[in-house]
Amino acid sequence: MADPISDVVNWLMDGARSAQQGDQVLKKLCDDLLACGIPLWRVAVFVRTLHPDVFGRSFVWRPGADVVVSQAPHTITTRDDYLRSPVLAVYETGKPVRHLLTGPPGADETPFLADLRAEGVTDYVAIPLAFTDGSLHCATWSTKHPGGFTDEHRDAVRRIIHPFARVAEIRALQRTASNLLDTYVGNNAGARVLAGQIRRGHADKIHAAIWLSDMRGFTTLSDRLPPEAIVDVLNRYFECQVPAVLEHGGEVLKFMGDGLLAIFPIASDDADVNEVCARVLEAARAARANVAAFDASDGGKLGHTLRFGLALHVGEVLYGNIGAAGRLDFTCIGPAVNLAARLEKIVAKLGRTVIASERFAQQCQSEMEPLGEFAVAGFASPQIGYGMQDEATGAAAA
Repeated sequence: MADPISDVVNWLMDGARSAQQGDQVLKKLCDDLLACGIPLWRVAVFVRTLHPDVFGRSFVWRPGADVVVSQAPHTITTRDDYLRSPVLAVYETGKPVRHLLTGPPGADETPFLADLRAEGVTDYVAIPLAFTDGSLHCATWSTKHPGGFTDEHRDAVRRIIHPFARVAEIRALQRTASNLLDTYVGNNAGARVLAGQIRRGHADKIHAAIWLSDMRGFTTLSDRLPPEAIVDVLNRYFECQVPAVLEHGGEVLKFMGDGLLAIFPIASDDADVNEVCARVLEAARAARANVAAFDASDGGKLGHTLRFGLALHVGEVLYGNIGAAGRLDFTCIGPAVNLAARLEKIVAKLGRTVIASERFAQQCQSEMEPLGEFAVAGFASPQIGYGMQDEATGAAAA
């Protein structure tokens, strides 16, 4: 006699190749089990992840609908609904949990189970997904079948759990690698690394607007405050800039103490240089306003005025793998980056927040004004610096 569940198991064991994303895997799996006669009403998969902001991701399937994917912050672990969740019991014991909802509710029935009961759910089973690294994740299975899942139904689910866990682990590892690369080297650089650009010396020449910023008085501040407080200040200070950079099409490449290096890629023929530089200025204004708000709320408490300096330039950079054998950095270097770094040292002396090179200012002439010529170390001729017209001369604009 044909065993349709074997086809589902074999599909999983072959890596579920026809479904590349996690939501696609769950949808095909549940649709196929439904077609095999397993009366599923709701299936949810919870996968914990390695991410600085995200505790885990959930995938929820229902018949005839798209899989709903969401992510939970680490703070979820302190919430009452999580602490009373059957999923937590699975994490703590490593064993399946079953709640048969055909009888009257118990005094300790959670609101989640009460909601399922109100939908007409008759049975709820939570089963651990054990990954090869020892971590536990969870899949929950619900039905409206009269009397709940039969032994045959539960046996079918048990048969697919182990191969399903392997597929879930592979997809989770792929996502974790992508998340960590995005977090630590940036989205574009992470994509390049995953695409195989990992050899030392592998680099491309690209056109970009360069953003190089630095906090004013950081050394003095770090001498006065305990290390824990400095870390908090730095995190909040960078939070004033990073979202502005990302929202306007930039990529953060590096944090250097209190310094930040970012680039905004430009087409090789400079066709979009004006549009890119306009976005950079918008990001600069947003970051400037964010730092000013940070100073207004915390500068007095810290006994230190919170300011930053930002240098902007446009040029060609070498973008790729640089470092020693076994320890590489995906970053950008070149004379254009050097000029931005030199200009950033000048801006504080001018009572300004933003200084731009002549090349950058040419793209935004109506919004920039010359600040004078400056001798720049490493460059034979003086460089003209430009400031934003909306910054008051002589004031560290915020």
